[in-house]
Amino acid sequence: MSFLLVQMLNGLASASSLFIIAVGLTIVFGVTRIVNFAHGSFYMLGAYFAVTLIPRLIEIDRSFPMFFLGVLAAALGVGIVGVVMEFVVLRRIYKAPELFQLLATFGVVLAVQDIVLMVWGPLDILGPRAPGLRHAVDILGHRFPAYELFLITTGPVVLGLLWLLMNRTRFGILVRAATQDREMVAALGVNQALLFTGTLFLGAFLAGLGGALQTPRLAASPQMDIAIITEAFVVTVVGGMGSVPGAFLAALLIGQLQAFGILIFPKITLVLVFLLMAAVLVVRPWGLLGRPEVAHGRAVLPEGILDLRRFARVEVVATAIVAAMLLLLPVVGDAYAVKVMIEILSFALAAFSLNFLIGVGGIVSFGHAAYFGLGAYASGLLVTKLGLPMEPALLAAPIVAGLGAAVFGFFIVRLSGIYLAMLTLAFAQITYAVAFQWVDLTGGDNGVVGVWPSAWASSRTAYYYLMLVVTAGAIFVLRRAIYAPFGYTLRAARDSGARADAIGIDIRTHRWLAFTVAGAAAGLAGGLFAFSKGSIDPTLISISASVDFLVMTLLGGVQTVIGPIVGAAAFHAIRDFVMPLTDHWRLLLGLAIIAIVLAVPRGIVGGLMTARAHFAAPRAASKTAVPA
Repeated sequence: MSFLLVQMLNGLASASSLFIIAVGLTIVFGVTRIVNFAHGSFYMLGAYFAVTLIPRLIEIDRSFPMFFLGVLAAALGVGIVGVVMEFVVLRRIYKAPELFQLLATFGVVLAVQDIVLMVWGPLDILGPRAPGLRHAVDILGHRFPAYELFLITTGPVVLGLLWLLMNRTRFGILVRAATQDREMVAALGVNQALLFTGTLFLGAFLAGLGGALQTPRLAASPQMDIAIITEAFVVTVVGGMGSVPGAFLAALLIGQLQAFGILIFPKITLVLVFLLMAAVLVVRPWGLLGRPEVAHGRAVLPEGILDLRRFARVEVVATAIVAAMLLLLPVVGDAYAVKVMIEILSFALAAFSLNFLIGVGGIVSFGHAAYFGLGAYASGLLVTKLGLPMEPALLAAPIVAGLGAAVFGFFIVRLSGIYLAMLTLAFAQITYAVAFQWVDLTGGDNGVVGVWPSAWASSRTAYYYLMLVVTAGAIFVLRRAIYAPFGYTLRAARDSGARADAIGIDIRTHRWLAFTVAGAAAGLAGGLFAFSKGSIDPTLISISASVDFLVMTLLGGVQTVIGPIVGAAAFHAIRDFVMPLTDHWRLLLGLAIIAIVLAVPRGIVGGLMTARAHFAAPRAASKTAVPA
């Protein structure tokens, strides 16, 4: 019984820390509707600021107040960083589609990762223990750290302070009002820019506070940003977007689930949290204490593909030139160029299938890498476990991924907006956890090795042409689907679900079929990628891989048909050419992503189309002008 009490206290300490970190993300999303991937970076900066400031302050006075002063100073510094990000980056793109704001925050994540490595180095840094709380307390015969008891109290204290802020100050009232109806707050004359800046400061401050409070128990490391952001998303979604009490309740549930889940289900501990998230979203999409989304004047999702037109003569010539270059690449290029192009082709197919969901169907997926990974694992395991040749294993990749997408999509397409996107993330993390923890089948983090193509495709050149033919064929089929009545029906359901339903379109079935087809195409890309690499590991299904596919799609242009292909080539080329030049490639890549978002928020292809229309307009006007 005493052991269970200690486990419960461990769960409460974790829950309190998780609440402090996640509540900032909850508040920021509630007001700005930004899915802030940089929130994990703020948490990491809070930890690094703390391990830098606290030792110097403790040298002056070895007391707990001085330690806590260092924690607050670190959180304040992170809050200022959040204001800088809002002022320099986000303020310039508030009118852009919301996924581009997400893309900008991902660029910030990459930049901050390299800045941390430049300033503090790659080694973990453990902060000093809190003065006065270095001892352990005896609880029914078990020794329990005093600092953990302090952490248990900090969560309710922060909750109480936030309640006072939200209910007893004008700023808090405006935050609550904007969470419920942001457009109405703007219509009443509230300075939204100032409100957003204050909200970003508060969210970053809380993330920094959570990171600083972890330093006596966890080392500051360059990987802690990605490690925490998924759990923060789970708390935010389970509790309800924008609900502070909901975040507290969700953190309590997740803390206890983690504390006791490791005792009851030791082999699926990673799955439990995301199973909870998926269950809550299916039963109550807006979270435990959240509210259904209010329809706003601006679309929740990006516009997607609006204008379907055939290629003009210039575009046909350009496509022919690119096709000729791809066919001649093994002849004129070296082995490295062929290797890079094989990777680009597989990523281009995955990104194109993602834009089939986003641009055509209005279905934003934060977990598209799940189907890429399912295809890769299906091919790899059939080759290594059953000894099948490449051909049937490769055919199985889209089938297995399509079945997985069909199962997940059955629940996903019932939702909409950010809740749909978060459910895709939940199912993707469940898939990742299974691949990571089912060691007997998948090899765990060691992955699967020996996934080699058949003898006829074993040379790099032969496999390149196989990749080129299969990828081009799959993209051609998806493109035909976009221009077919099925694609037009998806666009109708995306643009006006009520009208589409009124004329008899089965919206849910069409969206489910689109999700299945896109998952199968991503699985085919994953199978092709597995045979090109010869090995598979769970990183293919990680949140980072899903974000990479989103970045490729958005960089190229989510409102264009060929944009994702260009985006995949640009993203991979930037990373591939920048990485060998400097150790700080993440910083340069992040800055490049931010620059592209600020300069061409419609993406590379979308920007080119806008520029072409801009220069074509004067010529058309001059031709139609009537002479005096």
